[in-house]
Amino acid sequence: METVLDSPAAERRTDREVVIRGRGLTVGFGDKLILEDLDIDVYRGEILGVVGGSGTGKSVLMRTIIGLNARRAGTVEVFGQDLDAASPAERNRIGRRWGVLFQQGALFSSLTVAQNVGVPMREHLKLTPALVDELSRLKIELVGLPPDAADKYPSELSGGMIKRASLARALALDPDIVFLDEPTAGLDPIGAADFDTLIESLRDTLGLTVFMVTHDLDSLLEVTDRIAVLGNKRVLVDGTFAELKTVDHPWVDAYFNGTRAERLKIE
Repeated sequence: METVLDSPAAERRTDREVVIRGRGLTVGFGDKLILEDLDIDVYRGEILGVVGGSGTGKSVLMRTIIGLNARRAGTVEVFGQDLDAASPAERNRIGRRWGVLFQQGALFSSLTVAQNVGVPMREHLKLTPALVDELSRLKIELVGLPPDAADKYPSELSGGMIKRASLARALALDPDIVFLDEPTAGLDPIGAADFDTLIESLRDTLGLTVFMVTHDLDSLLEVTDRIAVLGNKRVLVDGTFAELKTVDHPWVDAYFNGTRAERLKIE
């Protein structure tokens, strides 16, 4: 079993609150293991970028943490609570404290944007329909969509608007943690940069913790506080963008020091 690389960020960990802790995570489908004995920590208030080559299990890891994929081994703790030991009521309370933006948005095509955003509220909160609609429109405004977007259907939206509508739904229950799966995929450079700015602004104003799966080098440089690199079924190394440029590993070096990366300005 290959040794995980020393992480440049390790020395900064002692005084930071861990809100997500995964230990020994092993996940597979059929005969194929995707993750094996993987450890990961996510700290309160940070934007963590999760990267890795195709098939390294980035989205699998995210879906495992939120309980959509079964684990063959390992534990997940969120806010200090072992999810396996939590009662159904406790598990539900914990789940209400995170929101998820899936890669394709996963909006219900038969519902308007406002109705989509209101789905978590109708499911978990005892609110009148009028209040759900009002709060949904506030979330839509929060993510930078125009007011008339609330009454549109997903088919009437651009790719960037779908991302923002999906983010509004992820924020519906005022979560502490937001999971983002390739949030800038399919967006043009301007739209991607605007979305990055939105994520950073929401983190700062709402005090969010962000777990972001991405391939976008610009996003990694501009908004992440720390990056976890997946490979060989586990987290190989973690650190800032600048720190990972110094890591002696073929894939990490090619990714963070390749031609595309060198075009970015590193302060």
